[in-house]
Amino acid sequence: MMNSYLQVAIGGAIGATARFAIGRVGMALVPGFPVATIFVNIVGSFVMGLLTALMVLRIGPAYAPLLLAGVLGGFTTFSAFSLDALNLWARGQGGAAVGYVVFSVIASLIAVWAGMAIGKGLWA
Repeated sequence: MMNSYLQVAIGGAIGATARFAIGRVGMALVPGFPVATIFVNIVGSFVMGLLTALMVLRIGPAYAPLLLAGVLGGFTTFSAFSLDALNLWARGQGGAAVGYVVFSVIASLIAVWAGMAIGKGLWA
């Protein structure tokens, strides 16, 4: 089995590259609003739940460093989320900033729950 740190490094490179690409598309589609960050956090949270269920119920934790800490850690963007929220606030878009924070957190929690529920249904 590959060293855990190497797994995280490889996975992080994959996740961060995917995040960067989605960010570019998001900026082109909806300039001025961090739609890509919302998308990445929700999808990443869903996949986190799905993979967690797969590992617990079927394959074990051997690939957790690669997939969870690496790929999804590089892909999801709560540090970017925080900066985006503060930038909206600083631009005088307080309502958008609050809506962005509330929606992102609630939708991401629901996505983790949904991923785990679907994963349990698939792999139980």
